[in-house]
Amino acid sequence: MDTIRCGWGDSAPEYVTYHDEEWGVPLRGDDALFERLCLEAFQSGLSWLTILRKRPAFRAAFAGFSIDAVAEFGEEDRARLLADAGIVRNRAKVDAAIANARAAQLLPEGLTALLWSFAPEGPRTRPATLDEVPATSPESVAMAKELKRRGFAFVGPTTAYALMQATGMVDDHVATCFRALT
Repeated sequence: MDTIRCGWGDSAPEYVTYHDEEWGVPLRGDDALFERLCLEAFQSGLSWLTILRKRPAFRAAFAGFSIDAVAEFGEEDRARLLADAGIVRNRAKVDAAIANARAAQLLPEGLTALLWSFAPEGPRTRPATLDEVPATSPESVAMAKELKRRGFAFVGPTTAYALMQATGMVDDHVATCFRALT
């Protein structure tokens, strides 16, 4: 019997693994969430598959997404990142990743507590089809607004919602997906 996934989950080998093992799985830990926040920002305007394929290079370039390490990045690091063909070389996104690390350091409650404070509570209606999966939610709008208020960049409501989906704050596996049934 074939495994039934969300429609996008079968479109590339990298998506199969990502869909089956990561997407929608609750994730905690400041550095782990910082990585996902950065990658979602780098994805803006691009295919998520591009980011998945470049993720090892991103991890190497951004010191494993250690908040403290990235917060220390200076001009030489910025130039190195902008010259690194293994990652997305977008000046605004590189600058945002560094600024976001610095903003994350200033969070008294930590990044995990802040981000998870926006996770919806209680049962949600599972989408029947991909067409029913929203691009934003009231919670992602509030998350983006709060992150921006705290000095984060490249974190609009759509990016925030994608982060919420990727890290299990919301579970948008469609009703027929095997992950929705487990």
